[in-house]
Amino acid sequence: MIVRFLICSLFSVTFLSIKAQENFAAYANIKIEPTNKINFNETDIAVSYKKNLGTKYKIANTLEYSNLKVSYELNQFDFYQEQDKFNQIQNRFEFSHEISEKTKWQFSIIPTANFQQNLDLSDITVLGNIAINQQLSSKLNLVIGAGRTSIFGAPKFTPIAGLDYKFSDKANLRVGFPDSQIKYSNNERNEFKLTNSFNGNFYHLDTSDAVNKAVLSQITTAFEYDRNVSKNWFLNFKAGYDFNKKYKLADSSNRQIYDYNIGNGYVLGIGIKYKQ
Repeated sequence: MIVRFLICSLFSVTFLSIKAQENFAAYANIKIEPTNKINFNETDIAVSYKKNLGTKYKIANTLEYSNLKVSYELNQFDFYQEQDKFNQIQNRFEFSHEISEKTKWQFSIIPTANFQQNLDLSDITVLGNIAINQQLSSKLNLVIGAGRTSIFGAPKFTPIAGLDYKFSDKANLRVGFPDSQIKYSNNERNEFKLTNSFNGNFYHLDTSDAVNKAVLSQITTAFEYDRNVSKNWFLNFKAGYDFNKKYKLADSSNRQIYDYNIGNGYVLGIGIKYKQ
């Protein structure tokens, strides 16, 4: 009981300070990622808010829960079929400071609990990053930093870099790591994006033997369409492909124990968002 109370306290979010309605949002997404051997189905929900602290400081907080279901289609994996449901509770707190008109820095701290069924303090990992945003011209912007992320399937320190170019009020481009995208909006209700991202995750298993982590990673290239269907409601549609997709089992030191060799596959997703 004490452990559950401490974990819930760590991920709790206080919304009493929300005064501006336009700073609140909530969303839900469903995503399927089938491969030749194993199918992945993920559902996530989140609530977030943003707040200005004066003219130069901003904070943002997002609390998110996701559930991943894994379907093993071939009998050769029967001995691992109990590993078919994974959960994640994550809280992202972000702070940014405008140092000058053209320079600002920002950091985030992200406690995350990744577990199979039984939630425990040992399932908690703290991620985060820090970055500098420098405006080079009216159309060009540079972002550089570093963070502790799970984009390769395990907590590791990775670089963050991005070069943003604004073609016009309707189109802009970002080239960088771990995310790149080109975005175009033909009017205030439609937004089209072509994205490429390195992404991954890990989950602690309910086991006491040498295998205690499930590890996933991939590079995703996708086309996304966002539609503002009314004043506060938005829909998102996503279709793409996962390259270099990996699903492995590892020990507590992140050493590989077993590789499913699942191969690549496509990704389809749909989401709904409410924003004030």
